[in-house]
Amino acid sequence: MTVKAAVVDAVGETLEIRDLELDDPRADEVQVRMVATGVCHTDAVVQAGWIPTTFPVVLGHEGAGVVEKVGPGVTDLRAGDHVVLSFDSCGQCRSCLSGHPAYCLESYRHNFAGGRADGSTCFTDAAGRPVNSHFFGQSAFAERTNVAVRSVVKVPEDMPLELLAPLGCGVQTGAGAVLNVLRPRAGGSFVVFGAGAVGFSALLAAVSQRVGTIIAVDVVPARLEFARELGATHTVNGAEEDALARILEITGGGVETALDTTGNARVFAQMIDALAVGGHAGALGAAAAGAEGVVALPTALSRGIRITWIVEGDAVPQLFIPELIAMYRAGDFPYDRLIKTYDFADIRTAFSDSEKGETLKPVVLFGEG
Repeated sequence: MTVKAAVVDAVGETLEIRDLELDDPRADEVQVRMVATGVCHTDAVVQAGWIPTTFPVVLGHEGAGVVEKVGPGVTDLRAGDHVVLSFDSCGQCRSCLSGHPAYCLESYRHNFAGGRADGSTCFTDAAGRPVNSHFFGQSAFAERTNVAVRSVVKVPEDMPLELLAPLGCGVQTGAGAVLNVLRPRAGGSFVVFGAGAVGFSALLAAVSQRVGTIIAVDVVPARLEFARELGATHTVNGAEEDALARILEITGGGVETALDTTGNARVFAQMIDALAVGGHAGALGAAAAGAEGVVALPTALSRGIRITWIVEGDAVPQLFIPELIAMYRAGDFPYDRLIKTYDFADIRTAFSDSEKGETLKPVVLFGEG
């Protein structure tokens, strides 16, 4: 089958839409016709070489679409099912078996290596050369793709798939950091550093939990204004004021829970210093190789603080994505306000708008195909 897909040929190269040949789904795979795919910062950092993969490759890891075929051994999905695609995992290691598949011991092989476990890919180019696939088990920047079954989450058919696509990674990551890991108390305090799609998802999750003091820190005034609209009780412009001093002033001495979505070492240090005694901080922003976050150990010990590095919101997608959908239906999680849609042909514009901060969560839409 011939499909159009966005291919990256090498580190630092732009995406090029090309015709590729797609093979049939193998054991424990389903073939999905894409309706929408979110554009995530992780796609950009892999393209830039921060996280290694094998090129040429089809990226995309926030897919949403309709199952068209199922491979051998697939019993819980069928043609016609509406699905959201998330990260892949082995399902057999101690992390997966204990309910933490985001920390799968075989995570690189299943999400970043560029193909199936046996080294094959589902895509080939016009000359018959392999193009790497199965990015996050899915490679969703393609009209159709073969997806590892552990990446697949069945979703209600009455929900628009272009709305559900971002739940596969970015929204799940931010919301899960709050709901699954930090768990701020109702009436308590929370600060998020970085008002992007992940940061806003975290903010909305904190609002849903009735957290009393919710602080958003960023350097873009329009984003801080939007944070107020979404429920932040306070905003801090880190480019215009001392963010640490302001947070300490707002909270009367320190914040109970905090999240850094930036991956910036200076921001990470501010977050640690802003914690109250017994405070809990989370970090999830991708950082360049060699970046270091310094913690003063004697001070940290005396304050009894905790720091958790968080991957994919420490979520089980098949359980957590339906929970987020239920929260959205109830009016408690209006993440749709973050989304702007683009035609698949305009995918490079979607990446550019995201990088420039003009769009919080780009979602590319595919034709019926």
